[in-house]
Amino acid sequence: MTSEPSAAPETTPTADVDVVVVGAGVSGLHAAGRLIAEGRSVSVLEARDRVGGRLLSRAVGEHRFDLGASWFWGNEPLVNDIVSTEQLAAFGQHLAGDAMFQTDEGVQRMQGNQLDVPSGRIATGTQSIAEALLNRLPEGTVTLDAPVAAISFDHGLVQMRTAQTTITAAAVVIALPPALAAAAIDFGGTLPDQFERLCSITPVWMGGTVKVVAHYDRPFWRDAGLAGSGFSYVGPLGELHDMSGPNGSPAAIFGFARLKPGEPTPTAAAVVTQLTDLFGPEAANPINVLIQDWRTEPFTSPANVSELTSYQLFGHDAYQRPLLDGRLHWCSTETATFAAGHIEGALQAAERAALAITSSQD
Repeated sequence: MTSEPSAAPETTPTADVDVVVVGAGVSGLHAAGRLIAEGRSVSVLEARDRVGGRLLSRAVGEHRFDLGASWFWGNEPLVNDIVSTEQLAAFGQHLAGDAMFQTDEGVQRMQGNQLDVPSGRIATGTQSIAEALLNRLPEGTVTLDAPVAAISFDHGLVQMRTAQTTITAAAVVIALPPALAAAAIDFGGTLPDQFERLCSITPVWMGGTVKVVAHYDRPFWRDAGLAGSGFSYVGPLGELHDMSGPNGSPAAIFGFARLKPGEPTPTAAAVVTQLTDLFGPEAANPINVLIQDWRTEPFTSPANVSELTSYQLFGHDAYQRPLLDGRLHWCSTETATFAAGHIEGALQAAERAALAITSSQD
């Protein structure tokens, strides 16, 4: 009599790393650095072919222009510490001069600059902050071109699946806008319904914005006593600011176009026409015009990003607490309780998530 072959004993899966961080913007990179400093093994998965997320400094010749975040402020200790420690060349936002005001009735010069406040800029662009954080990490920590398609939870572990591989960890930090994560990642129905709803309606910082930079050979508006700033009810740019580098080089003006859902991306020609109306005939001949429509960035914005306007959800209490027995943590500037929507907020959220993991595992 022959016996039936016995079934192979079921094995418990083991983690490849302690923590996977999804997203290599400043929040994800900073969280990874904090966790590694506390002795955790970390893998960072980034969908793009670069780090920085919404810190995007586009190279044009020897210059870089910020098409995402540009500013940081003196009351923001985390970003100021990185800038100081990494010896990034910082300088103050240009403030001097008069602002311009535009309505359907025409253009008016205002007395003084009511639009700008003292703030800091990085001469090599704010993406340099993300690049500095990357350089702090062990080689091989970050994998680019690796969008996470699905996250599952089993045997007390978290499994992340990309097109190329699957990674298992004890915990995961989602360093993406919550609305993007909810739309782009299959959580297999594990997120509580109320929390998933919160994610899906939380606005994406910069997500509904088009940012435009006009690069000139010199900051000619300063010769006329203008600050390079303006506010417009006509558009396509609703607000404008001087984006020149230290001592006015490179010379540039940037603006934001906040458009209604479905409105097309402004053309360079329309932007130049508006700049000429505001700042005079010299504005008609930029070296180039850079346009970044964040609404069309698939690794920043879900398809309905322009419809997400409930900004009071930034820093919501539910984002401060881990989910799924402490295995799932949220870490993006939208989840910060201080300076949400700023670089500082992204760093603060990173510190909170990293502390929650190390405290629970100690």
